[in-house]
Amino acid sequence: MSDLPVNPANLHPLPFQPSFEQIPDDEAQTSQELAETLHSILETTFKDNGHAHRSVHAKSHGLLYGHLTVLDNLPTHLAQGAFAKPGTVALALRLSTNPGDILDDKVSTPRGLAIKLIGVEGPRLPGSEADVTQDFVMQNAKAFTAPTPKAFLKTLKLLAKTTDKGPGLKKAFSAVLRGVESAVEAVGGESPTLKSLGGHPQTHILGETFYSVVPFLYGPYYAKLSVVPVAPELKALTDQHVDFGDNPDGLRAAVNAYFSAHGGTWEVRIQLATDIEKMPIEDASVIWPEDLSPYLTVARIDVPAQPAWNAEKAREIDDGLSFSPWHGLAAHRPLGGVMRVRKPAYEMSARYRGTHNGCPMHEPRPKGQDV
Repeated sequence: MSDLPVNPANLHPLPFQPSFEQIPDDEAQTSQELAETLHSILETTFKDNGHAHRSVHAKSHGLLYGHLTVLDNLPTHLAQGAFAKPGTVALALRLSTNPGDILDDKVSTPRGLAIKLIGVEGPRLPGSEADVTQDFVMQNAKAFTAPTPKAFLKTLKLLAKTTDKGPGLKKAFSAVLRGVESAVEAVGGESPTLKSLGGHPQTHILGETFYSVVPFLYGPYYAKLSVVPVAPELKALTDQHVDFGDNPDGLRAAVNAYFSAHGGTWEVRIQLATDIEKMPIEDASVIWPEDLSPYLTVARIDVPAQPAWNAEKAREIDDGLSFSPWHGLAAHRPLGGVMRVRKPAYEMSARYRGTHNGCPMHEPRPKGQDV
């Protein structure tokens, strides 16, 4: 790998071709089973506590408002879609962890970040024609844990069977898995499986770098996206252990404590695909090599100091909004089987939560343009 900095103007991204996507004959059946499995999680958790949470990433740890600024003078291949021209738009941001049930934070699982840009112009994806939002849904991993929709469905069915089962046992099991994962990392390895089962290190969520993990259109090209903390106060939290004590909402408390005193700045970076073999669309588990195409900065996110989680924000963001990569511009259409099969599930989950919580989902508009 070269240590020389890459000049963005010298990158030669691969134009997207429809043949890059391969749709199996039984994909519709897989998508239906996925939606049914996620619906079963929604039903279980609603029966338990009388509130409809998301079927995955149910527990939020930070609910924030800020803005995104697209950089000036981007080369043409980076100035696409939501990043086509310089300017600033509002955003809502949701930090979460993976499970579909609300667990003690000592059950330490991978982290998620969902962002909704508000006030984005351009041709829209079907179903979002009247909206002006663009969503990006991310995890703190460079690739998806399952390569294909069928593999994802198999894993999800197993996890669905554990929903609301043995929360105390899950805490104990998570502690064991964190020890095993620590031993793996001590010799230079890493296990996404151990992390997903509860072995994620008990570290500060604000120090994480997040990735779209699966690709999407980037104008005439295709790409992945990352959000990277760059404020010194945020970078200092990377890999920082957090002692939750007896607080089951220790991550939420840590995020609230940070934003009571500081704002935060992140960079939005794009990795453009340059090789269909090494940067495939249909195998979501492949980490795209950064020596062929590094992540390049296209925008900055700024979030001022504010209450990072309270009941009002839970109503506005947790209950009032849904985050889906299918909310957005045609220039950023999600790609690959894992993304395709999740579209009906996202829509089902939003309808279920809106109906059962008496708060229909809505897509926000810039201030002064609400309808």
